[in-house]
Order: sequence, then C-alpha cells, then structure tokens
Amino acid sequence: MKIGIDLGGTNMRVGLIDGATLVNSVIEPCPSKGTEEEVLCQLKRQIAQLMSPMVTSIGIGVPSVVDSVQGVVYNVANIPSWKEVHLKELLEQEFGIPVAVNNDANGFALGVWKYGEGKGTHDMVGLTMGTGIGSGIIINGQLYNGVNTCAGEIGSLPFKDADYEYYCSSRFFSHLHGDTGANFADRARRGDRQALAVWQEFGKNVGELIKAVMFTYAPEAIIIGGGISSAFPLFETAMRASLDTFPYPTNVTATRIIPSTMPHAAIIGASLL
Repeated sequence: MKIGIDLGGTNMRVGLIDGATLVNSVIEPCPSKGTEEEVLCQLKRQIAQLMSPMVTSIGIGVPSVVDSVQGVVYNVANIPSWKEVHLKELLEQEFGIPVAVNNDANGFALGVWKYGEGKGTHDMVGLTMGTGIGSGIIINGQLYNGVNTCAGEIGSLPFKDADYEYYCSSRFFSHLHGDTGANFADRARRGDRQALAVWQEFGKNVGELIKAVMFTYAPEAIIIGGGISSAFPLFETAMRASLDTFPYPTNVTATRIIPSTMPHAAIIGASLL
C-alpha cells in the first residue's frame, strides 16, 4: 500500500492506494491562507488518518517548483505561506517511511501513463487544463523532470498578447468572456449559440497549444486532464480543425489526443513517484 497526495490551493486530496485502486481517501479544503505550519499540520493529520503498518511510502504532487531530489517545494501556487518547505524531510521525520515530492502535473501524467489512457506508450504528454495549464512529460518510458521539475511548462510559452495559459485555461472564460467555463459549458450543451462560439474560439487556441506540444515532444499520445477536460466534446472539432495546419500531418494522425476519464489520476500518479 502507498499513500498518494494531490495538494492544491483549494483542496488537499490524500488517498490510500493499492496499485491502480483508491482504497480510501481523506479530502478536505486546504487552509490556503494559513501559516506554513497550519497547512502542514492539516496535511499530516489527513495522512495520519490513512496510515497503517501496510503503508510503505508516500508520494505527493504539489503545484509548484520542486527540488525533487531533496524534496523541497518553492512558492506553492495559491498557498502564499509556502515559500520554501522541506516537505520530504518533514514528512519522513513524522511518519518514518520514504517520501517522494514532485510537481502535481507530473503526478497526473504518471497516473494516466501507467494505468490510464497513456498506457503502453513510450512517449506521452499529460496536459492538465483548469485554473492554469500544467504538463507532465514521459520520454522513453521515464518521467522527465528537468531542473526543479520545470520541464513541460508549455502554458508559459508566449501566445498572442499573453501566453497559452491565459488563452487555454479557465482564465480564457473569466477574463475574456466574463463567466466561468462551467457556465459556458452548461449554456453550450443547451444549444446557446454565443456559448458554442466561445468554445469554438477556445478550441482553436487549444489546437495551437497542441501544436506547440507536438513541435517540442512529438509524443505518441497527449492526454488531457483537469476540470476543462470534461468539456472536450465542446471544443474538440475546433481543436482538430486548427491541427489541420500542422506541417507534419502524419504526426497528427499518429498522435492520440484524448481526454482522460481515469478517476483519481493525480492521486494514483503521486503514489507512483
């Protein structure tokens, strides 16, 4: 048994994992405005609820820059007090078992590569699309971290007058169109023409993001996760139309681009770290 953790500024998700199975979980709101110690104490308390002699290790995905060797996290997104936290050391001292720390998008990528839609590939990119854009890179069957797990920050590449994250995450809906992606999805599913047009525009942007991934990594599969992935049917057609201008059409044909339907992929992937 292992414990996998998906740590976010909104929720802390801690799961007891047996292979690809989530046996039990403790999910609570994150005290994101609290002190470093307050956030850490809650995390320890949630882990303790699932600990037993059968648990052999802990893996945790964090939305931040991570020194994955030393297990230090820096400037965690949406948790202002976590500027530099020696998370591996602190949790190993508390629980006495090995702890691995990495970026949360890398956890998602590992989960879908090992047990989900990316299973069987050697080269894969996992894209998380929600509040922001994250990506995890699998090359030759190995997670590629880069320095401080910063490899694969595709969302920060310049695009139009900002970057891909601005145009391919929830910011596109809230900042450019004044409503949430969830509300636009509800309206589009009811046939609202304005909402459908917004999703078509979004799909074109995502198509350009996918091109950037393909130019950079030429993977066998690009698996999309995060909150926006559930709306994939609303933007898929426009996304694929944008890919028609990719200069290497055989690569488009060879690359599987699909949303993940794997439950708890990030928690299960964290347990694989």
